[in-house]
Amino acid sequence: MIKITKLGLDAAFRAFIAQELYVHSEATSYLFVRNFKVQLEEALIAGEGPYRIALKFDGQGWLRMEALTHYEETAEGRLLLAGFDDLGRMNVALHLGKEPFPE
Repeated sequence: MIKITKLGLDAAFRAFIAQELYVHSEATSYLFVRNFKVQLEEALIAGEGPYRIALKFDGQGWLRMEALTHYEETAEGRLLLAGFDDLGRMNVALHLGKEPFPE
């Protein structure tokens, strides 16, 4: 994974705009969702690091994640985002893919 830059991550999000996709998201101890199928309408990036990401779906709802620090685009066409603390522990994750994630 590489550190998030707004320009790099914005370019990665563009591949998913107006596309049906699957979302996997988790935050340590309090959130876990997997394979929600949605159409991404808009992706916003805020902050100077760690970053806040807001995704607008189907004109109906939003998902907002905070404390994201790194991302990776995979060979399978997935976009993986994660937030690591000062000790290198992952606290949050947000994954987008055009195919369902393995159960």
